[in-house]
Amino acid sequence: MRMVDVIEKKRDGHELSMEEIQFLIEGYTNNTIPDYQMSAFAMAIFFQGMTQQERVYLTEAMVNSGDQIDLSGIKGIKVDKHSTGGVGDTTTLVLAPLVAAVGVPVAKMSGRGLGHTGGTIDKLEAVPGFHVEISNEEFIKLVNDNKIAVIGQSANLTPADKKLYGLRDVTATVNSIPLIASSIMSKKIASGADAIVLDVKTGNGAFMKELDDAVDLAKAMVEIGNGVGRRTMAVISDMSQPLGFAIGNALEVKEAIDTLVGKGPEDLQELCLVLGSHMVVLAQKAKTIEEARQMLVEVMENGKALETFKVFLASQGGDATVIDDPLRLPTATYIIEVKAQKEGYVSEIIADKIGTAAMVLGAGRATKDSIIDLAVGLVLNKKVGDFVKVGESLVTIHSNSENVGDAKKRIYEAYSIVEHQVKAPSLIYKEIL
Repeated sequence: MRMVDVIEKKRDGHELSMEEIQFLIEGYTNNTIPDYQMSAFAMAIFFQGMTQQERVYLTEAMVNSGDQIDLSGIKGIKVDKHSTGGVGDTTTLVLAPLVAAVGVPVAKMSGRGLGHTGGTIDKLEAVPGFHVEISNEEFIKLVNDNKIAVIGQSANLTPADKKLYGLRDVTATVNSIPLIASSIMSKKIASGADAIVLDVKTGNGAFMKELDDAVDLAKAMVEIGNGVGRRTMAVISDMSQPLGFAIGNALEVKEAIDTLVGKGPEDLQELCLVLGSHMVVLAQKAKTIEEARQMLVEVMENGKALETFKVFLASQGGDATVIDDPLRLPTATYIIEVKAQKEGYVSEIIADKIGTAAMVLGAGRATKDSIIDLAVGLVLNKKVGDFVKVGESLVTIHSNSENVGDAKKRIYEAYSIVEHQVKAPSLIYKEIL
């Protein structure tokens, strides 16, 4: 088999076989197929697309290129959740203990963030002492004992995807639904979950800005998941403005604590209940979404969800007293209000600009080597649809420097205020089963 023949076949719009796709992924992983040929292949996919079966073959080949996590030692149906990302996306911090509290095993493999704020691990490390450097044996034991544990990503998970993604980034082939879908799903499948709930974001703060594109991506990922024998569904949710109020690592941990007892931001709590209900149903702990939701609300109200979070933090070395005393979390030196310069209704908050404002304060990484300041970030005091008077605070900046001019400028650029009343955007657009 020759790579040039595979490229030509896809260039001309024909369907590739499992053997052809395995050949090119194996060859690219072991360096027998050069970057320039894989670049040509990625561009052929960009223009010609892939069939559903080709996407399944590509995903499986990328899964088989490296380590696969064996979770068979964990009792019960393991359900993973993946978000396509956004600004203030605190859902994992809430969802993991929430669904664990009703008996669904959460064996989470997470990474660090590059961008607006840290990833799930960075956020959890805002809790003093918390660590993810645990053995696979300890990981499985913790999930069996407590129904929840988080471990860092294996360095050799889907190496083909890592190589291909790096190439796509410099060959203008990132925005290809088959390549995005297979990239995301290969990591989820290699992580060992039995079922997967996807939170696909749409809006100006999301990777998929347009709803139709988000729906196409969600359908592609659900088809791949089901095609490889993992029960998969997707929720299309809004990211036209930041989710919740907090953007920043310690600030998001505090917001998660509030949400686990039903006192968090309305949009964050609702999204967690929607995603969590689907996780509970896929784990066969409830027969209907309504029954699952009631179970989740109950553990919020009776304190079991928060207690599960506390046990989880303590089991991985974290100072669980932060649950009762959030002031023990890293705290910024300066609290600075960004005040409204005109009266009216908030009509838009450009999520990307808010995220970048948090990053320039130090809440996220501009490069892989950047050091995150876990204490800093933003808390939104007004969201789309809210009325604001001149001098009222739009956003509270938490900073370890008095020099916040750049962040302030970005926040003002992100907010639009108009005279007429504005409706808040829908939170959930669609569910793909």
